[in-house]
Amino acid sequence: MHLFLKSLLTRFVVILCISLLLFSCTSTSIKGGNDLSLKGKIENKPSEKGIIVGAEQTLYYLPMLQNKRVGLVVNQTSMVGDRHLVDILIANDINVQTIFAPEHGFRGDYDAGEKFNSSIDVKTGVPLVSIYGKHRKPSDDLMANLDVIIFDIQDVGVRFYTYISSMHYMMEAAGDADIAFIVLDRPNPNGAFVDGPILEPEFTSFVGMHKIPLLHGMTVGELALMFKGEKWLETQLTSQNTLDLKVVSIKNYRRSMSYSLPIKPSPNLPNDTAISLYPSLGFFEATPVSIGRGTDFPFQVIGHNKISIGQFAFMPVSTPGAASKPKLMNENLLGQDLRNSQIRGLNLNFIIDWHKAFKAQNIEFFTRASFMDKLSGTDKLRKAIIAGKTAQEIKLSWQQNLAEFKIMRTPYLLY
Repeated sequence: MHLFLKSLLTRFVVILCISLLLFSCTSTSIKGGNDLSLKGKIENKPSEKGIIVGAEQTLYYLPMLQNKRVGLVVNQTSMVGDRHLVDILIANDINVQTIFAPEHGFRGDYDAGEKFNSSIDVKTGVPLVSIYGKHRKPSDDLMANLDVIIFDIQDVGVRFYTYISSMHYMMEAAGDADIAFIVLDRPNPNGAFVDGPILEPEFTSFVGMHKIPLLHGMTVGELALMFKGEKWLETQLTSQNTLDLKVVSIKNYRRSMSYSLPIKPSPNLPNDTAISLYPSLGFFEATPVSIGRGTDFPFQVIGHNKISIGQFAFMPVSTPGAASKPKLMNENLLGQDLRNSQIRGLNLNFIIDWHKAFKAQNIEFFTRASFMDKLSGTDKLRKAIIAGKTAQEIKLSWQQNLAEFKIMRTPYLLY
């Protein structure tokens, strides 16, 4: 027995040395079953070293793709330095079979909610398959021609931003096809915040599929681990634990770090200010009030043509590729200019104040009540605003659920 243990220890040391040579200054950790998280060495001063996103770490994932038929869930944010991931893979003789395009399309040039058909990418000749619209999950026949799916899309950390819903459906498709799913992780620009109501099951929709807060503070890689670990996926497999899920995590990153997106993640989130205000202003989509779609500063202003808070004037116009038919198009609007706002996280005072202004004029505010509830993940927020609750009172009602969520998410956190 002593000789056996000695032999076993020797073999372990040899394997460890080989691993260190292969992966240099990286470490590998396992997250639940077959979930592989390839984690980079964290420096003492990460801001000085610079964030390295998953897609830039080709050393790790290119070997996983050799001699594989690869499907990609990507868009305009899927960049590796100054080159697109698709171009990188093709240049490295990876067999890219299919590109799956989420909301806004492969090039990010479709309006919010605009449906688009499958086609062929002119530059590469790779088939483009739409997963936004009628078919949100590819067919079994299409998946049968693939060996692995890669997800590499920049998210903004807000539950009603639909990229994570598309990731969910693609994970289910990979599970049904019994093929690998690899997430190339990217930072969450709203990652420092956990706030808002937890989604209630009866309000599940494509703008809210998971029992997470409006601001969940997680990256897409961490969410993928949670989707699987919490058994939120509906697959034909006898056990979700058999899904081969890998996350190539971000080097030199902490969720408390600020992160300015190098490419706008969608047509109406053009800068850091819009991304910071997005969780607060998104609720206005369920009202008659404009948040600047059809201007040069979407999600940075609030205005209306009959009722106003503030004196900032603007006019939404048709903007193909961003807002072809924006709310209150060609109308002179007055309201608030938030372009220099320093607000981050979830601010309820905007929606509360505008509701009060409409109520004072006896004009309906939540004209799309059911959509407001889907965005919120509950009807309690809308009802609390109507009842005259303050932002502090409303947020206090969430705290117990948020505390429980933070405990639940702990096993899936990578940073």
